[in-house]
Amino acid sequence: MADSGDKRVRLDIEGHLATIRIDRPEKLNALDFDMVLALERAAGLVDNENNLRAVIITGTGHRAFCAGGDVDAWSNWSPEEFSMKWVRQGHRAFDALARIRHPLIAAINGLCLGGGLELAATADIRIAEDHIKVGQPESGIGIIAGWSGTQRAVRRFGAQLVRRMALVGEVFDAKSAFDLGLVDKVVAKGESYDSAVAMAEQIANRSPAATRLTKLLVNIAEGEERDSSVEALGGYIAASGAELQQGLEAFRNKRKPSF
Repeated sequence: MADSGDKRVRLDIEGHLATIRIDRPEKLNALDFDMVLALERAAGLVDNENNLRAVIITGTGHRAFCAGGDVDAWSNWSPEEFSMKWVRQGHRAFDALARIRHPLIAAINGLCLGGGLELAATADIRIAEDHIKVGQPESGIGIIAGWSGTQRAVRRFGAQLVRRMALVGEVFDAKSAFDLGLVDKVVAKGESYDSAVAMAEQIANRSPAATRLTKLLVNIAEGEERDSSVEALGGYIAASGAELQQGLEAFRNKRKPSF
């Protein structure tokens, strides 16, 4: 097990597969500040693992994937602390997850509300169990979805669907979530993780370089960190050419390169 910095965010790497598991079932896997920090660290660790082919994110138990941010973790903070610390750190963590170069699969094993839906939105593929509930209830307590629930969620799911959840307060069951495109597959209760593993194995049988490049290109098309993604793609192309080796050899030998 790799160290995410918080035992409630477990990171396991086995062969070509990494699993990030939110392990706080007594609080419906709700996130406090230290757990958000741990998610960012876990994302960085798996992003730097060259041998990985896929990553799964899930929660412990069958009641909740993630019930969002723990209200007790931020409700006593000042508006400045809330906006500049809680919201900004959540963005850093969730952006890091969305930009992991390996395909990310969310195994949604229960309630997926508020920050939990924002967390699921960072994944490339979402597999849901048939008893889940999905929604954005934040406005019901006088706050907004602050971890890209009005930004990445709109890019992934569409503005009108986000309006229905965030403005009206609609909560969707698994069938509706599938029909509306919030999730990509529905399985029986208790089967989301195994189904995610099977999908990860399918991904592992494909070209890892082509898979990572495809994810990068889709991220560019979707507007997910366009600037760094474009430069990452350009860097990959440049680093794959013979001219770089010529330039490096000339640099090491203190001579002018011959391109």
